[in-house]
Amino acid sequence: MDDAPVEATIYALGTPPPSRAHPGALSVIRLSGPRAADAVIFLTEPRAFARGRSARDPALPAPRRMVVRTLYDPQSGEAIDRGLAVWFEAPNSETGEMMAELHLHGGRAVVGAALEAIRRLGFCRLAEPGEFTRRAFEHGKLDLTAAEGIADLVAAETEQQRRLALQQMDGALQRLYEAWRTLGLRTLAHLEAAIDFPDEDLPPGLAGQVRDGIVALQAEIATHLADRRGERLRDGLHIAIIGPPNAGKSSLLNLLARRDAAIVSETAGTTRDVIEVHLDLGGWPVVLADTAGLRESEDAIEQEGVRRARARAAGADLRLLVLDASGDWKAAMQSTARSTEGWDPARDIVVVNKVDLVPVEPGIDVAPLSASSGAGLPALLARLEDSVGCLMDDGAGAPPLTRARHREALAEAQDALGRALVAPEIALAAEDLRLALRAIGRITGTVRVEELLDVIFRDFCIGK
Repeated sequence: MDDAPVEATIYALGTPPPSRAHPGALSVIRLSGPRAADAVIFLTEPRAFARGRSARDPALPAPRRMVVRTLYDPQSGEAIDRGLAVWFEAPNSETGEMMAELHLHGGRAVVGAALEAIRRLGFCRLAEPGEFTRRAFEHGKLDLTAAEGIADLVAAETEQQRRLALQQMDGALQRLYEAWRTLGLRTLAHLEAAIDFPDEDLPPGLAGQVRDGIVALQAEIATHLADRRGERLRDGLHIAIIGPPNAGKSSLLNLLARRDAAIVSETAGTTRDVIEVHLDLGGWPVVLADTAGLRESEDAIEQEGVRRARARAAGADLRLLVLDASGDWKAAMQSTARSTEGWDPARDIVVVNKVDLVPVEPGIDVAPLSASSGAGLPALLARLEDSVGCLMDDGAGAPPLTRARHREALAEAQDALGRALVAPEIALAAEDLRLALRAIGRITGTVRVEELLDVIFRDFCIGK
């Protein structure tokens, strides 16, 4: 993208490309750049291209007003389609540049001919991935966190992912990080005053204010770094199904997945490895894992399966302990919970399966279930959604950390703040504070690093 001049007029299909099986009702082609309005005239006026009329021509519709126009090939004058055209005058557009959109029928032939017609104009080139959004950033229409929110919104698969992406697009993270920069800049100003005017009578308690400001900033960043909600929402919350053999773990996985994802057998030890399925649980993305039955075994392969089951249970966000109602499930519950690292009765759920054979009363500690008939499944799903909701609610409504690059920059800022607190000289403390603010500024794009911009925007789809 470095070789692409910003002043070029770019174009791209802004809707999914039509296929033979799915032609689509409509397709939208977007243009951005200084000659976007010229493109509208030359494509909708069959003789305008040959005469070279400018974008100030009366044939151009009023900005932000959709009009019905026939789209022509600029060289042959042949009609391609009849649709809607609209243009947006800079800087009042999404990218901050002159923009135009062509809303056409969604057939492959129509879209192919329209894109070829734009290419034949000679002054437009095909946009690169993320270039529209990058231009919006370049023209101050959004910051980097909002740009990443757009990418997340496009990729969102669940309701909660959509909400988080929209929250980030609306500037929740940007406001948080800019508040930290403001606090840091105010603290740095105190340090600079002490450096520039060492012989002046500065306000009493200035050193304490500086230290308090750095400590406060450290504490807020530490809380943000400890928050794993954003990563869980991006990658999925991990729920492990654990328990003794033949309790119905694989049957529960299949029941929740609504398909035969795991082999179900009466033979103990059938599940040897971790089997994963991805679910949408009340709008939350979930990675549900069926694990090997927890028991002592002489079989080396089964021993490895049990080791992996314990490891998955230890690293899971939530656990479902599945027990057999026809056996001594209370004793099994106590022994398994004791042997499972990090078991939390307030969050993890004990599922007593096979209640169609031996009835079990529901209670705070257990969720009765019949995996064969589905009895008890709605109540179990409700408990699971409540547990996930509690896990994802920080109580303060603070926006979560969403990207690895944010974490890396904030960790760098934390290191610099720590050095500033113990710096032997005030000038060194000021320099470390500047480095911390620079690291925070990289997240929103206040501090520009061109290589970083390329990494962020190249993962976008073409047309965004």
